[in-house]
Amino acid sequence: MDFKDTIKQLAERILKHKELVHTEEATKHSFVMPFLQALGYDVFNPMEVVPEFIADLGIKKGEKVDYAIVKDGQPIILVECKHWSASLDPHNSQLFRYFHTTKAKFSILTNGFESRFYTDLDEQNKMDEKPFFIFDVNDIRDNQLEELKKFHKTYFDSETIVSTASELKYVGQLKTLLQGELNNPTQDFVRHFAKQVYTAGILTQRVMDQFTQLTKKSFQYYINDLITERLKSALHKEETEQVVISAPEAAAEENKIITTQEELDSFQIVRSILRQHVPVQKISHRDAQSYFAILFEDNNRKPICRMYLNGGKKYIGLFDNEKNETKKEITTLDDIFLHADALLGTLMNYMPKVEA
Repeated sequence: MDFKDTIKQLAERILKHKELVHTEEATKHSFVMPFLQALGYDVFNPMEVVPEFIADLGIKKGEKVDYAIVKDGQPIILVECKHWSASLDPHNSQLFRYFHTTKAKFSILTNGFESRFYTDLDEQNKMDEKPFFIFDVNDIRDNQLEELKKFHKTYFDSETIVSTASELKYVGQLKTLLQGELNNPTQDFVRHFAKQVYTAGILTQRVMDQFTQLTKKSFQYYINDLITERLKSALHKEETEQVVISAPEAAAEENKIITTQEELDSFQIVRSILRQHVPVQKISHRDAQSYFAILFEDNNRKPICRMYLNGGKKYIGLFDNEKNETKKEITTLDDIFLHADALLGTLMNYMPKVEA
């Protein structure tokens, strides 16, 4: 099982068993220790993971961190745990106190569900107030798994992590700011855009109020457009992958397929039926061993009909709104004209803005 699958499996188990975990100690045992194990550390080896690690603080002796991950006898990561239902926000100061008393470069504040990763970007040997990376089992994303993987025992390199920590921290903060501005734009944010497009005079408060709403709408439309384009791109890629086969397979398949004149005649009949509603070049065909497909825009996902002409009986395959196929027997190719309404109805399914 690879790292991604291990983490996702652990996340499923945490989500499933959370109501059975009632204490902070139980959270450590059921959630945090398996998390450290998933990162490649032997939680039962005190040369790798030290529970109740002593971090003396000035004259205050015996201060303990829940876990310290150790390398070459020195702590490299401190881990402070809370109960899974506890918010982590009130507890930053406790880990903050421990950080500068050890040689650890990183610290993790976790409740099993959310793990916050800290270092000392702002001031050396002083833990930053804000984490540079947050991992949440409720919202696992591939890019986050790649960042988490850097803390795996096999890949751990403090210099590599620090080099990307700054970018992660500031990108995260900028994303939060942008989210706030998109949901509730500030006057400065609105003015930045309004003054570049509004040429009718001074930006009065009434105009600013108007542009506040326009700015929110504009960003919503822009984001929707991005999502639509990505969906189109993904669908196009999927369609391409469906029709692409290896060269030997393609050659073997081609050798078995013979497009008959009767099939080509049926294609021309369908074209003649639909040409009043769509340019004929948008109607195409693809031959297969068992049927002859007539498509809209040369797209397998947009079948208009299928012709079955090489058996003892002849059929036309028609498609409903859900792309379910129904075969209708035909005696001659002229019978295709009897199904003109059905063919046009199928075409209209792919052209919602066109009226028959």
